[in-house]
Amino acid sequence: MLQTPRGGVGHGTAAADGGPMSIGAVLNALRDEFPEVTISKIRFLESEGLIEPQRTPSGYRKFSVQDVERLGHVLRMQRDHYLPLKVIREHLDALERGEAVPVPTVGRQRDGEAVPEPSEGPTAPRIGRSELLAAAGIGEPELAEWESYGLVTPLEDGVYDAEAATVAALVAELGRFGIEPRHLRVMKAAADREAGLVDQVVAPLRLHRNPQTRAHAQARTRELAGLTVRLHAALVQTALGVRLP
Repeated sequence: MLQTPRGGVGHGTAAADGGPMSIGAVLNALRDEFPEVTISKIRFLESEGLIEPQRTPSGYRKFSVQDVERLGHVLRMQRDHYLPLKVIREHLDALERGEAVPVPTVGRQRDGEAVPEPSEGPTAPRIGRSELLAAAGIGEPELAEWESYGLVTPLEDGVYDAEAATVAALVAELGRFGIEPRHLRVMKAAADREAGLVDQVVAPLRLHRNPQTRAHAQARTRELAGLTVRLHAALVQTALGVRLP
């Protein structure tokens, strides 16, 4: 079982007596150390596989003391070490298997040696125009049309973000159903507004002079992007009255 360092979390009565806790009680137990934590954040960490609380027959979450301790570790490693969730999950899983593994370190001192500061973020993969055409199975006229509507945009050096291949493939797939690029402008506008909202939230972190804080902005951007994508998908499904597999 994970050990909660230096008092950690678990100040509430339910946590102290070992009984199951509601998500609201977990929130109260965590807020002393993590005042910015929210119920949405806890649910997001659950969806990412960081915790697995039990469910009552009616579907309510019930958290054990171990769940709360693990949440505290996750939030602490995000706050103190700016680690991505995948790395945190792998580290905690290794601890629960009984493996003696050090906390992955970013921008800190380790064994007396300086560890390089985090960069502003990993270099995104890029693809050329011919690779994009091949990946989407389209020709120059189609790509030019998509670019005119802002669905696909080349970078300054004429290459594309690798995600452009995903966008192009989806646009091509929608075209099979008679949905033309001009019909997708509303989706592009909505995506731009959502991206603007996320950017507004993380801008103070990204502009900070501390490079570790700027690195934390990258993790926060990914987290918020994942939440907005899931919300958008849920809203579309609700509006259409369908549920995707």
